[in-house]
Amino acid sequence: MAPNLRKFALSAHLACSVGWIGAVMAYLAFGVAAATGRDVQTMRAAWIAMDLTGWYVIVPLALASLLTGIIMALGTRWGLLRHYWVLFSLALTTIATVVLFLHMSDVSQLADVARAGSAGVDPVDSHLYDRLREGDLLHPGLGLVVLLTIQVLNVYKPPGMTRYGRRKQQEQRAKVRERTPVRA
Repeated sequence: MAPNLRKFALSAHLACSVGWIGAVMAYLAFGVAAATGRDVQTMRAAWIAMDLTGWYVIVPLALASLLTGIIMALGTRWGLLRHYWVLFSLALTTIATVVLFLHMSDVSQLADVARAGSAGVDPVDSHLYDRLREGDLLHPGLGLVVLLTIQVLNVYKPPGMTRYGRRKQQEQRAKVRERTPVRA
């Protein structure tokens, strides 16, 4: 990847990844407000905000972070399959994105209950209204831990090459030796 294109891709990846972390922190704040709010209006507003933040901010940033991360891995010397830290980052990002998608349908269902208010809650589904009062702390809390773990992996880049990475490195060294003239 050309240096200017690499810098652009890195900037896009950093913006999406750090934005994802910030959006999850905002979502967590809404979850805390829903769980600790003393009035029903705050709780309902928090769930509606979590739904909107989730679908319109967190999901797009998660997808963009995954895509730009793959582009960065394929376009740099790190490669997608050469280093364990890249594989772990990819796996954690993929898992976090899948869990996010699965979780957002529940958030949307609860946000719909919040929008309808107590009048729109069927007595059979009153457990949904009880769930509104609990807030949403587990998913964003664990998600934040996962995202910060990914960030640490990407900053520190712990050593360790995969078998594929070692083989590719040996192939590159052999090519360099073939091109280098032998001095007598």
